[in-house]
Amino acid sequence: MKKIKIKDRNDKVLFTHTCENNTVKITLQEAVVHKVNLEDANLYGVDLRGADLRGAWLGWADLRNSYLEDANLEYADLDNADLENADLDNANLYGVDLYRTNLRGAWLTYPWLRTK
Repeated sequence: MKKIKIKDRNDKVLFTHTCENNTVKITLQEAVVHKVNLEDANLYGVDLRGADLRGAWLGWADLRNSYLEDANLEYADLDNADLENADLDNANLYGVDLYRTNLRGAWLTYPWLRTK
């Protein structure tokens, strides 16, 4: 059994998950299923390729240099999140709150976006 903790930038534990072959991706998806507030989460450089993060509450999260290729972020809250140099290739960003989000240097090839 492997225990992984999702922490904020001040090292406060936001969510803990334990299971066989655990990864940050699995732990984060579990947190989203349980509707955990992941505001200010420190997810710098994590591999979240293909993650199902629909409706995630990730405002102010540090996602710099993270891999979100093919991730489903539909209706996620990324208000004020830092996605500098993140790879969002083919990510589903339909209905995502990107207000004040730092996307400097982010890869946005073929994102799924809602148009108004």
